Amino acid sequence: MAYAIARRPESVDLPGVRVLPLDVTDPDSVAAAARATGDVTLLINNAGVATGTDMVGGDLDLIRREMDTHFWGTLHMIRAFAPQLAGGAILNVPSALSWSAYPGAGGYAAAKAAEWNLTNAVRLELAARPTQVTGLLMGAVDTDMMASYDVPKNEPAVIVKAALDGLEAGEWEVLADETARAVKASLAGDPSGGQKT
Repeated sequence: MAYAIARRPESVDLPGVRVLPLDVTDPDSVAAAARATGDVTLLINNAGVATGTDMVGGDLDLIRREMDTHFWGTLHMIRAFAPQLAGGAILNVPSALSWSAYPGAGGYAAAKAAEWNLTNAVRLELAARPTQVTGLLMGAVDTDMMASYDVPKNEPAVIVKAALDGLEAGEWEVLADETARAVKASLAGDPSGGQKT
C-alpha cells in the first residue's frame, strides 16, 4: 500500500494512494499516522518550510518553525515508523543548504544542516535492523515552495529518479544535481571563499 500524508489531505489527488492527515510538528499526529499504517517499507521525509528568516535579527518563532519541521519533524517520523521499517529504507531530504547559507535563509540552512547530521546518526543506529537510511541533497527544485524564487530549478521528476536510483543502489547519500555536488566539494575549502575582512 502506498500512502501520502499531508497537513491538508484534501489537497492530495493520487489514484491508488491512501491519503492520511499528518503534521510532522505534532508528535500525536505522527503517532496516529504510524498506527494507521503498519506496513510501510519506505519512509520518505520531505516535509518542508522556508520562512526566509535570518539567524541574528530574525523572528525566533519562525526559526523554531524551521527546526520543528526539518529536524524535529523528521526525527518524530523516524522514531514512530522505525518499528515497521526493519529490512526497509528511509529517505530524508535535506538540501544543498545543509552545507551552505546565504542572507535570508539562515534558519532554513541551520535546520537542514541539523537534518543532514540527523540522517547520518540514524543511519548508524538503524544499520543492525537493517534499515537503509539515505540522504537526498539538491539545489532548487520546481515546487510550490520555490515558486517565488527566480533561480534555475530542477524538474521534480529528475530528482525523484535520482532518489529512487540511489535507493536501489544502496547509496547513503544521493547528490542529485550539480549544485549539491559543487557545494559538498567546497566543504574542504576556506569557508570565507577568499573574502575575509
